[in-house]
Amino acid sequence: MKIDKFVLCIIGIIILAYFFPQWGIENSEIPIDTISAIGISLIFFFYGLKLNPTQIKAGLKNWKLHLLVQGSTFLMFPLLILLLRPLIQNETQDTIWLAFFFLAALPSTVSSSVVMVAMAKGNIPAAIFNASISGIIGIVLTPLWMGLFVDPTQTDFDFTEIYIKLIVQIILPVIFGLFLQRYLGDFARKHSSKLTLFDKSIILLIIYKSFAASFDNDIFSVVSLVDLLLLFIGVLVLFTIVYSLTGVFARKLHLNKEDRITAQFCGTKKSLVHGTVFSKILFGNMATLGIILLPLMLFHATQILIISVIASRKSN
Repeated sequence: MKIDKFVLCIIGIIILAYFFPQWGIENSEIPIDTISAIGISLIFFFYGLKLNPTQIKAGLKNWKLHLLVQGSTFLMFPLLILLLRPLIQNETQDTIWLAFFFLAALPSTVSSSVVMVAMAKGNIPAAIFNASISGIIGIVLTPLWMGLFVDPTQTDFDFTEIYIKLIVQIILPVIFGLFLQRYLGDFARKHSSKLTLFDKSIILLIIYKSFAASFDNDIFSVVSLVDLLLLFIGVLVLFTIVYSLTGVFARKLHLNKEDRITAQFCGTKKSLVHGTVFSKILFGNMATLGIILLPLMLFHATQILIISVIASRKSN
């Protein structure tokens, strides 16, 4: 298996933030916040251009599969992490738990879900529908989940302001993209790989900003190598449990092989795009933002590796 280049880029950008945090701090001359805000809007504008309304309408019929995927994404994940909340004993553990809960509350990723389902010979139209609709549902549900546990004294967590930002930076660009789809849709799909490169560049910029601020404030002094190893084990266990439970529920619902593949592949993914975008909107310039993103980035690397291996075996 090849090492995912984007994972290597994430590691590289974190190293860059460690040695050169001055470009990402609040008083930096480089307007990273402005650039990333514009970039976020463009990401979702292109997302709207590439959405296929016909496939979404056709996909509505397979309701058992859709309920399982969205239930796994927005209920199973958060409820599993909620079970661990009584074990919190100090502020550091509370921050790490919040980071895992943020991961659990996020929508599924679009591109890798569809690619992996296609590789494993699953239900591709259903994968496109669920991955696409998951992002739209997440715009509403992710802030609602996080609002239950984010300390308002640590960040400006105001629902009115958050949803205004979500409407301006995400919903309106998606609608604008859908409106212009008849004119630019084919162009967007033709240059999808280049647009994906743009998406990843904006994500890397947000990650750099987050980690630069955390390194500058010496936040990671409380996270040891042992802690990182435990985080990785936690991510691995979480993925394994959700993947297994989704498979069990798929069999209980008597889904066929193609739908079971789609359920397990789409229902276990979490979107790094939405995660980095939402973290910026939900947490602002919170000093611990780098730690908040750590489980998500570990999960991103883990899900790509494991699902790639599984998809490769199923394709044979």
